[in-house]
Amino acid sequence: MTQPNAEDRPGIAAAIVVSEGRVLMVRRRVSEGQLSWQFPAGEVESGEAREDAAVRETQEETGLEVAAVKLLGERVHPKTSRLMSYTACEVVGGIAHIADTEELAELAWVTRSEIPQYVPYGLFEPVQDYLDTALLS
Repeated sequence: MTQPNAEDRPGIAAAIVVSEGRVLMVRRRVSEGQLSWQFPAGEVESGEAREDAAVRETQEETGLEVAAVKLLGERVHPKTSRLMSYTACEVVGGIAHIADTEELAELAWVTRSEIPQYVPYGLFEPVQDYLDTALLS
């Protein structure tokens, strides 16, 4: 039996949610390799647009209502080998909290200078470029 490769698995859609000079990050109960803190994210469902998946996953995980602003880019993640898409989102309602207690352990609103403490191996360049502009204080 062969292992499924990245092309056989659904892509992962991540939401880059910026509000009041901070970006929303979540810590999963079960980390994926070195990944502990990350952006709200989950599998893209069949027939679903990547941006819609990012919006849905953010609502399911954090209770926050967001709207997709723009797709920032996609790549095969170097740590998980999953196809990842990253969508910039804006808050349209609600208060972020741990809505999916089985999946999430914590969430945090992180400033630009704090990002390396949460993601020490660096961010995908288009995401970092977006945050460098969006999180200017």
